Amino acid sequence: MSFLQKILFIITICTFISCQKEVPKIVITADDYHKAVAKLTEVMVHDIFSPPVASRVYVYPNIAAYEVLNSGDSNYKSLVNQVKGLVDFSSNDPKEKVDKKLAALIAYLEIAKELVFSKKTIETYRDSLFSVWKTKNEAVFLTAKKHASPFTSHILNWMNSDHYKETRTMPDFNISSDDPSRWEPTPPSYMKGIEPNWGALRPFVLESASEFKPTPPPKFSLDKKSPFFKELKYVYDLTNEIKEKGAVSEEIKIALFWDCNPFVTINKGHFMFASKKITPGAHWIGICKIAAQKTNSDFSKTVFAYTKTSIAIADGFISCWDEKYSSNLVRPETLINKFIDADWTPVLQTPPFPEYTSGHSVVSGAAAEVLTDIFGDNFSFEDTTELRFGLPTRSFSSFKNAAKEAAISRIYGGIHYNAAIEEGLTQGIKIGEKVNMKLLFQ
Repeated sequence: MSFLQKILFIITICTFISCQKEVPKIVITADDYHKAVAKLTEVMVHDIFSPPVASRVYVYPNIAAYEVLNSGDSNYKSLVNQVKGLVDFSSNDPKEKVDKKLAALIAYLEIAKELVFSKKTIETYRDSLFSVWKTKNEAVFLTAKKHASPFTSHILNWMNSDHYKETRTMPDFNISSDDPSRWEPTPPSYMKGIEPNWGALRPFVLESASEFKPTPPPKFSLDKKSPFFKELKYVYDLTNEIKEKGAVSEEIKIALFWDCNPFVTINKGHFMFASKKITPGAHWIGICKIAAQKTNSDFSKTVFAYTKTSIAIADGFISCWDEKYSSNLVRPETLINKFIDADWTPVLQTPPFPEYTSGHSVVSGAAAEVLTDIFGDNFSFEDTTELRFGLPTRSFSSFKNAAKEAAISRIYGGIHYNAAIEEGLTQGIKIGEKVNMKLLFQ
């Protein structure tokens, strides 16, 4: 071959290579998962899910993503035969190489859309991602979608056997007007008790909803010398002192930051409407995101963190709601208005369900235990979760300190007795410890 021929050959090869289009890659990162969780939270706020139901909406999509991601060889163990009712199933391993991160995200979205009222919003978000992924690399996308499909079906079947559907047809809570110790609806909307049968749901890790049944509250009594009445009077005196300080009060700032009540109603003239907020579980899901991002957690650890946290939160609500409708204790607002001060109002609106134990305390205790196990003790962070609702950032030196503040915020708000907060936090810690002990993720 002459020198000229060699030059022409090289030019031809280079031209051929340069003309070849590089096959686009579908790159899935932890940020993509955070965005999917944020979209689900956005939809839940819009749909105004109650705190217990919201916990269910979070947990199943996370478990689906976790199982898809960790099928086969993985650094993380499957939750099959670890969480209640989740058994193994036959799924044909595809011959093609699967992008499991992509498949996990697909599974998350497919389960999420089945759990919300605004299903179309999730579908639109999903379809926009599908379109991008299909354009980038159709073969990789379709393989991942095919791989996710049997997992999605299996998780849906398992989810639909958790007794949630049965609770939709169970009777409403029976309100007794002749027993002053029993809960009754509170101002301003006087809503009926929310999710009175939630304790009937299948737990994820707990042996039963009543496994960590708390110590009973002080015996009901209107005797001014009784322990119960002293707790009632403490709520009244403390909130009056707090309100005298006004909006600058640190206690009011704490109460508002942790309010997380999706049932807050606003009256304007003859109209009443809800002020949409996240739930307490959603706040801790937000803290999970903050921790994962601060530690630059990769996709696998991010999914793991969300999954473990959402399991603790879900079992926390099952346990707490089982106790609420068992002890069926009246709220401070009701007794203060009847027997101490008819014009008194709490700092926060009282949520529509019985008092004991404090849901914020239980869920915060459970979530903090799990997050501490994942990210370590003395993990300082800036909690920006409530910025979207016009509330400033708060700083915490650890998850457990954040949980303590979340718990005490409820007495600052005037909606709980001290026993509900202290016993609720203990109840939640026990739940979180059990999740840490029983579930083997690695």
